[in-house]
Amino acid sequence: MRLNSLAQVGGVNSIENFARSWQRAVVFHDITPHRSSFAVVGDDDVAPGEPRGEDRTPTQHRSLLRQQLEQAGTPPDAAVQEDLPEPDETEHGEESDQVVGSPSRRDDDIFSQASYLGSPFGSIYGGTYGSLTSRLNSSSRQHASRLFHEQQATGSQDPDKEREPLLVKRVEQEDGKILLAVVGQSTIYQTVLNSTNVLIGVGLLSLPLGINYAGWVIGLLFLSFSAIVTGYTASLLAKCLDVDKSLITFADIAYIAFGTKAKVIVGILFSFELIAACVALFVLFADSLDALIPGWGILEWKLLCGVVMLPLCFVPLRLLGYSSSLGIICCLGIVVLVFADGLVKPQAPGSLREPATTYLFPQNWYTLPLSFGLLMSPWGGHSVFPNIYRDMRHPKKYGKSLRWTFGFTYILDLSMAIAGFLMFGGGILDEVTSNIFITQGYPNAISVLIAVCIAIIPLTKIPLNARPIFSTVESFFGLEAGRIPDSPGLVGISGFTRGLVKVAIRASVTVVILVIAIICPSFDRVMALMGSAFCFTICVILPLAFYLKLFGKEISLKERIVDWFLIVICSIMALIGTVWAFLPKNMT
Repeated sequence: MRLNSLAQVGGVNSIENFARSWQRAVVFHDITPHRSSFAVVGDDDVAPGEPRGEDRTPTQHRSLLRQQLEQAGTPPDAAVQEDLPEPDETEHGEESDQVVGSPSRRDDDIFSQASYLGSPFGSIYGGTYGSLTSRLNSSSRQHASRLFHEQQATGSQDPDKEREPLLVKRVEQEDGKILLAVVGQSTIYQTVLNSTNVLIGVGLLSLPLGINYAGWVIGLLFLSFSAIVTGYTASLLAKCLDVDKSLITFADIAYIAFGTKAKVIVGILFSFELIAACVALFVLFADSLDALIPGWGILEWKLLCGVVMLPLCFVPLRLLGYSSSLGIICCLGIVVLVFADGLVKPQAPGSLREPATTYLFPQNWYTLPLSFGLLMSPWGGHSVFPNIYRDMRHPKKYGKSLRWTFGFTYILDLSMAIAGFLMFGGGILDEVTSNIFITQGYPNAISVLIAVCIAIIPLTKIPLNARPIFSTVESFFGLEAGRIPDSPGLVGISGFTRGLVKVAIRASVTVVILVIAIICPSFDRVMALMGSAFCFTICVILPLAFYLKLFGKEISLKERIVDWFLIVICSIMALIGTVWAFLPKNMT
């Protein structure tokens, strides 16, 4: 009872609300469409300054999705009812008790017929795009109507009780059209915390190695370039979302810009990125503990990490939302403790008071391409930024939240990169913490604290990163609640048997990730691959491509030239960095 009261201290910015806000952000990161519960907010809950009211004419009082079906040449009567239901009468500031699939809603409500419209990923798989502006071509509109019919076969299902429900409101536009828009629930402080939690991770441990590969001049310039460009593309994602209020996720933008194939490609990229992140955490855990506690081998530590991960894969998502905050605390703690070690030790190696020999330019120019990925890897958060933006109470403050987030993250990453390179110079290892563990002269207490922080990060991050992968595989086998499996052998099985199959799937996925971590033992190569192949693509190239596609000639010539220049340059660096990440170390 006391803990519950303590979690609610602070009102809207309480610990509980921060955890729920983060839970909504990470849930949106799922790859497959989960038809989670949502609540429809009444007219009284429409934000100040937004249009409200109802359509005045029979022509206007029509479903937006019906209009799109008619434009596509498809008879809409079999899919949707003509009239939009009246808004539910709810108290001001409260969520409606009605959720998708609830029998208490009227049978002619479109949400009862197409429950996925309230899902965080619903708009990817056929949600309403009724407020799309005229800048979009007709093919984007036809995608919505076609996918709507594909989803009609799935029917409605019970909401996912693990997920935080989305609040949805009906908004009347200036032209009289009514559409659904997600009601933002996160304050600017929660938004900054969520964004910072996304950006700050174990990638900062390899930044000193990236500076070593590139030298002071190129390394610091490229790190600054990465921060500026990714901050710019994060703001472009918000502009793309503003095209239509029903867009929520990164994949939504891909779908509207380039169609179904782009949505599939984004899903594949997200899957590989999450797998690579889990592999990096396994490798970090084993490398660090092996350096601190000699006797066991790296393989044994990876196996131990896999054994510990197995039960954590079944922890409810709502609890992972709370524990994930430990990850950012541990990363901050590691930076502080590395500085403390450097200041305490009076002599090299590993001292800030007597810096190691460093270089302005690379000593081996063949290692320069590896620095591209290492210095880009800490900025990989764009897959979640659209969801964070859509969940803001005051979207106009998104720009300010980005400045705070990227400014703080840049200072933290820059500090770690400079401190680690000064302490160890050309002798820096894959992770700066490994150098600390094998170097004599540091206080044992600080080394133990660093090891504890490193051990906690995988325990909090791997279950969260692996959850979308579990969901994807479970969806492939038709094991989602309320869904009829595609495989005839799974039709009609008991809930207990379905549970056993899910256990087997999650255990198998964890084992596969562990095997990949054993095969790919180098932390720096994993991080270089993530930065080059995934961060360049997801954080720079795709957002710029979406922006150019959606806004086209509305963009000034100067801005188009800059955007295309960034796409070309980053594509070249991504290709070269990815190739170098697969080369044997003796070749670089």
